[in-house]
Formats: sequence, structure tokens, C-alpha cells
Amino acid sequence: MKNAKPGKRVLGELNKTSAVLRDVLTADCTSIRVNDPVLADEVKTYLHTIAPDKEGVVSVSKDKDLFNTLSIHRQIKAAFSTQVNLKSGAYLIVEQTEAMHVIDINSGGRKAGAKDQEENALHTNLECVSEIARILRLRDMGGIICIDFIDMAKREHNKQLTDALKEAMQADKAKHNILPPSRFGVVEMTRQRVRPVATIKTSEKCPTCSGTGAVQSSILVTDTIESSISYLVEGEGHRRLTIMLHPMLESYIKQGWLKSILKGWQKKYQVKIRVESNSSLELLEYHLYNQLGEELSV
Repeated sequence: MKNAKPGKRVLGELNKTSAVLRDVLTADCTSIRVNDPVLADEVKTYLHTIAPDKEGVVSVSKDKDLFNTLSIHRQIKAAFSTQVNLKSGAYLIVEQTEAMHVIDINSGGRKAGAKDQEENALHTNLECVSEIARILRLRDMGGIICIDFIDMAKREHNKQLTDALKEAMQADKAKHNILPPSRFGVVEMTRQRVRPVATIKTSEKCPTCSGTGAVQSSILVTDTIESSISYLVEGEGHRRLTIMLHPMLESYIKQGWLKSILKGWQKKYQVKIRVESNSSLELLEYHLYNQLGEELSV
């Protein structure tokens, strides 16, 4: 630092790969797969300094997209979804509010070997504990977290649940504090907010209804198409048109042949209309083209 001149870096963070290894590498890690030989050497060099016994777990893969080969994309979608399903049929509902995170546990049915409701609730709650600890780390959830476990009447079962959650959270490097279940079965905990919560959108707005949950009536869509034809013929003077629409809508306007809706349009507006279908279109989506194949906007 004595000889450093302005503009020279004197201290810097580790690169992304080394930072990830530092933060998430645990004793039970058995395999690290890398698809870049140069990066694999860097990983081995870094592991040699922090965990020499883990150098042997690094392997070089020829796959271009490891996330696709190992189904990582699917696992990310599953882990970051609002509903997280477990193998037994139980599932978690994870929601974020302005003030806290809320996790709700649902059994999804009776567990094999459970004698009564109390034991069924215990089995389900204990099964969800490890997944909850994993989700907290994956999503970097911090602040106040309320977990609504299934109610259990016996005090020893509630203590067993609290101990299991504390044990599952031991691998979490973020500071946290866990309170015993309240009389309503809710476990309150706090977790250090290390970085912004990781959010990955696992759903998209429906292109047909635009997220409203309702679409135009299929009976009325023909009126909309006819209105467009009327404007193009009478307003702009087109005499040849092509309509591209969904196969089901095509069948509907052609039904009856001589008495079909399509024939009625051609006769009424004295225009020649050619129909093309495209199954990739939405059910009520349509496009109009002139005789040169240029799309017309109405």
C-alpha cells in the first residue's frame, strides 16, 4: 500500500467462483462438476488452500449446458415456486409480505405408518423441516419468518420439532434465532439479512387473458373479425384478404360451407377471403393480411 498510486486496487473481493465455494461448500459435498477446464483448475487451486481433501471431488464435464443435463433448471423452478412439493405428498406455501416471510405446511394426506392425526402431523412437520432450512438458504430469506406448522397437542412433539429445526439450521452460516411453537403451532424465527432475497419468477402472465382470468366470448370474436373486414374493405378498399387464426376458430367460421360465416362475409362485403390456420396462435387470436402478404393493422 505504501507504493500504491491512485487508481491501483489494494484490496478486492474473491471472484464469483471462489466466493460461491467459500459460502456454500460443506463437509458433505461429494461432487463438483465444471464444464470449463481452465475454471476447473482454478477451483482445484482454491480448494487446495481451504479444503485440500476436497480437490478430488472436482470433475470436468463435456456438457455445454450442465444445468440442463443435471435438471438444475427444473430444480430451481421447483425451489422458487410459491408451492414447493415434497416426495411424500406434503407441500409448502411460501409467501413474502412487506414485513415478513410466511411459510405454510400442508400434509397432502395421511402418512404411511401414522396411527392418528397427532402422529401424522409430527411426521409431516419433521419432513418439512429440512426442506424449509434448504429454502431459507437458497432464497437468502432474511428478517422475520413465520412458519405455520400443523398443530400438535403434545408438548414433547413440539419440543422435538423445535430441536429438529435448530439442527437443520446448523449448516446455515447466517445468524438466526428460533422460538418454540406458539399455542397455534406457529414457529417464529429471525434470520440475518445477508443480501436481497433471491426471487425467480416461475409463472408468466397468460397471453390470452393478460392475467385477468377471463377471455372474450368465442361467439363475439367473429363480430370483431367482421368489424375488421368491414373497415379494410369499405374504409381502405381491399378486395383480397387472408385471415390467419387458430384451427378451431377456422373450423367454426367454415362450418356449414355454403351457409358458413366465411361465405356470409364474402357475399356481404364482395371480398375474396383466404383462410390459413396456425396452431401456435391463441384460441381467439387472428391476423389479417393483404394480397401481398403484408399484415394489416386495424
